[in-house]
Amino acid sequence: MARWAIAIHGGAGVDPNLPEHRQEEAKRVLARCLQVGVDALRSGAAALDVVEAVVRELESDPFFNSGRGSALTRLGTVEMEASIMDGRGRRCGAVSGVSTVKNPVSLARLVMDKSPHSYLAFDGAEQFARDQI
Repeated sequence: MARWAIAIHGGAGVDPNLPEHRQEEAKRVLARCLQVGVDALRSGAAALDVVEAVVRELESDPFFNSGRGSALTRLGTVEMEASIMDGRGRRCGAVSGVSTVKNPVSLARLVMDKSPHSYLAFDGAEQFARDQI
Protein backbone atom coordinates (compact mmCIF):
# COMPACT_ATOMS: atom_id res chain seq x y z
CA MET A 1 0.00 0.00 0.00
CA ALA A 2 1.28 3.46 -0.92
CA ARG A 3 2.29 5.78 1.90
CA TRP A 4 1.80 8.96 -0.07
CA ALA A 5 -1.00 11.03 -1.54
CA ILE A 6 -1.32 13.61 -4.29
CA ALA A 7 -3.78 16.48 -4.40
CA ILE A 8 -4.04 18.87 -7.33
CA HIS A 9 -6.51 21.45 -8.53
CA GLY A 10 -7.11 23.11 -11.83
CA GLY A 11 -7.36 26.69 -10.63
CA ALA A 12 -9.47 28.93 -8.48
CA GLY A 13 -13.16 28.93 -9.23
CA VAL A 14 -15.30 27.18 -11.79
CA ASP A 15 -17.40 28.84 -14.43
CA PRO A 16 -20.92 27.59 -13.65
CA ASN A 17 -21.73 27.93 -17.34
CA LEU A 18 -18.87 25.66 -18.46
CA PRO A 19 -20.38 23.11 -20.86
CA GLU A 20 -20.30 19.51 -19.72
CA HIS A 21 -17.86 18.45 -22.47
CA ARG A 22 -15.39 21.08 -21.19
CA GLN A 23 -15.83 19.84 -17.64
CA GLU A 24 -15.03 16.33 -18.86
CA GLU A 25 -11.93 17.62 -20.66
CA ALA A 26 -10.77 19.28 -17.45
CA LYS A 27 -11.19 15.97 -15.61
CA ARG A 28 -9.16 14.17 -18.30
CA VAL A 29 -6.31 16.69 -18.07
CA LEU A 30 -6.28 16.51 -14.28
CA ALA A 31 -6.30 12.70 -14.40
CA ARG A 32 -3.31 12.77 -16.79
CA CYS A 33 -1.45 15.14 -14.47
CA LEU A 34 -2.19 12.95 -11.48
CA GLN A 35 -0.90 9.93 -13.37
CA VAL A 36 2.39 11.74 -14.02
CA GLY A 37 2.74 12.15 -10.26
CA VAL A 38 1.70 8.60 -9.43
CA ASP A 39 4.15 7.16 -11.94
CA ALA A 40 6.98 9.33 -10.63
CA LEU A 41 6.29 8.42 -7.00
CA ARG A 42 6.07 4.72 -7.83
CA SER A 43 9.45 4.96 -9.54
CA GLY A 44 10.98 6.42 -6.38
CA ALA A 45 11.25 10.08 -7.40
CA ALA A 46 11.68 12.65 -4.65
CA ALA A 47 8.51 14.48 -3.62
CA LEU A 48 9.84 17.86 -4.74
CA ASP A 49 10.64 16.46 -8.20
CA VAL A 50 7.14 15.01 -8.39
CA VAL A 51 5.54 18.33 -7.50
CA GLU A 52 7.53 20.10 -10.19
CA ALA A 53 6.70 17.44 -12.80
CA VAL A 54 2.97 17.55 -12.08
CA VAL A 55 2.81 21.34 -12.17
CA ARG A 56 4.87 21.38 -15.39
CA GLU A 57 2.27 19.06 -16.90
CA LEU A 58 -0.51 21.46 -15.89
CA GLU A 59 1.46 24.46 -17.17
CA SER A 60 2.02 22.74 -20.52
CA ASP A 61 -1.68 22.17 -21.19
CA PRO A 62 -3.60 25.10 -22.69
CA PHE A 63 -6.82 24.01 -20.99
CA PHE A 64 -5.94 25.55 -17.64
CA ASN A 65 -4.98 29.16 -17.02
CA SER A 66 -1.39 28.49 -16.10
CA GLY A 67 1.69 28.39 -18.27
CA ARG A 68 0.60 27.82 -21.86
CA GLY A 69 -3.05 28.56 -21.14
CA SER A 70 -2.49 31.67 -19.04
CA ALA A 71 -5.22 34.21 -18.70
CA LEU A 72 -4.26 37.50 -20.30
CA THR A 73 -3.89 40.79 -18.50
CA ARG A 74 -6.07 43.77 -19.32
CA LEU A 75 -3.41 44.76 -21.88
CA GLY A 76 -3.48 41.33 -23.54
CA THR A 77 -0.13 40.18 -22.17
CA VAL A 78 0.80 37.14 -20.11
CA GLU A 79 2.15 37.54 -16.57
CA MET A 80 2.68 34.16 -14.94
CA GLU A 81 3.63 33.22 -11.42
CA ALA A 82 4.61 30.08 -9.57
CA SER A 83 6.04 28.97 -6.27
CA ILE A 84 7.46 25.79 -4.86
CA MET A 85 8.35 24.85 -1.31
CA ASP A 86 10.49 22.26 0.41
CA GLY A 87 9.16 21.75 3.92
CA ARG A 88 12.02 19.57 5.09
CA GLY A 89 14.62 22.17 4.27
CA ARG A 90 12.35 25.14 4.96
CA ARG A 91 13.19 26.48 1.53
CA CYS A 92 11.04 28.11 -1.10
CA GLY A 93 11.28 29.75 -4.48
CA ALA A 94 8.79 31.92 -6.29
CA VAL A 95 8.51 34.02 -9.42
CA SER A 96 5.89 36.40 -10.70
CA GLY A 97 5.33 38.61 -13.69
CA VAL A 98 7.17 36.28 -16.07
CA SER A 99 6.08 36.20 -19.68
CA THR A 100 8.83 34.38 -21.59
CA VAL A 101 9.25 31.28 -19.44
CA LYS A 102 7.53 28.07 -20.57
CA ASN A 103 7.32 26.50 -17.10
CA PRO A 104 7.33 29.07 -14.30
CA VAL A 105 7.38 26.34 -11.64
CA SER A 106 10.78 25.20 -12.88
CA LEU A 107 12.07 28.76 -12.70
CA ALA A 108 10.73 28.99 -9.13
CA ARG A 109 12.61 25.77 -8.36
CA LEU A 110 15.80 27.31 -9.75
CA VAL A 111 15.27 30.39 -7.59
CA MET A 112 15.08 28.07 -4.58
CA ASP A 113 17.99 25.84 -5.59
CA LYS A 114 20.41 28.19 -7.36
CA SER A 115 19.98 31.67 -5.92
CA PRO A 116 20.20 33.37 -2.55
CA HIS A 117 16.65 34.65 -3.05
CA SER A 118 13.24 33.19 -2.36
CA TYR A 119 11.26 35.42 -4.74
CA LEU A 120 12.02 37.18 -8.02
CA ALA A 121 9.58 39.24 -10.08
CA PHE A 122 9.21 40.76 -13.53
CA ASP A 123 12.55 41.94 -15.01
CA GLY A 124 14.57 40.32 -12.22
CA ALA A 125 12.88 36.97 -12.76
CA GLU A 126 13.25 37.21 -16.53
CA GLN A 127 16.96 38.08 -16.23
CA PHE A 128 17.50 35.21 -13.80
CA ALA A 129 15.82 32.87 -16.32
CA ARG A 130 18.13 34.07 -19.11
CA ASP A 131 21.16 33.64 -16.84
CA GLN A 132 20.27 29.96 -16.35
CA ILE A 133 20.69 29.12 -20.03
